[in-house]
Amino acid sequence: MDPFSAEGELINLHNHFHQSQYQDVVDFDTAALSPENALPARVLQLRARVALGQADDVLADVQGEAEPELEAVAALAEPPAGPRTPWLCCRSTKVIVLEAVALIVQIHLQQNRTDLALKEVVAARIWAQDSLLVNLVESWVGLRLGGEKYQQASYVFEELAQAPATSSVRSLVSQAVAELHLGRTEEAQAALEQALKKEPAFADAIADLLVLSVITGKDTKELTRHVFHSLGKVDAQHPLLTDLAEKSDLFDKAATKYKAKVAA
Repeated sequence: MDPFSAEGELINLHNHFHQSQYQDVVDFDTAALSPENALPARVLQLRARVALGQADDVLADVQGEAEPELEAVAALAEPPAGPRTPWLCCRSTKVIVLEAVALIVQIHLQQNRTDLALKEVVAARIWAQDSLLVNLVESWVGLRLGGEKYQQASYVFEELAQAPATSSVRSLVSQAVAELHLGRTEEAQAALEQALKKEPAFADAIADLLVLSVITGKDTKELTRHVFHSLGKVDAQHPLLTDLAEKSDLFDKAATKYKAKVAA
């Protein structure tokens, strides 16, 4: 039996991971698992620790290991040149293909090729229509497509975010983004507040709260100072900070062309 199927031993562990419930993955009791599932379970737990910021500890744990899966974990835990993405395939054909699809979709979205990302989702739907990961991937694409797709994405993220068994800070932020696109600012505010209650230093929730405040016309002077200070401490390379720094630099360069000339 496929350990990642609906009746498989690893389905709950796998779902916890893709619901961004990383601490639940780390705490999952693997003692009763069959021997052949011990390594895939360990890989998921190591990946979850990387996502929780414990990459150095993971590197120490897998140092000298010969299994290809653990060598891949070591590569994942190496300091990244850019934002870290916790995708890494497990030993199951279906899961390998699904995670490959998710990674390909992320790449296409980064390249603004929503058309190609959508093709991947449509193809995956044919053979994995009940997969949580496919639902998530389809929702990512839906947030780019807009229109009625916003509502569909909102259903997925809200279901994950508001159920105690599946809620995580990432699902709450995702719900907030979907609600914001639908113009439901009060619901977006509530989701972000829930996210920050779970994890006060979660960078995307901090940044999105500022975005929401700007959209709703609130006075953001004090909040902006707070957000910039908080983001600077938890993620100095957050896209909000780097993008604003780039725009500020471009503005300053443009302004030099229009300096007032003093008459002699």
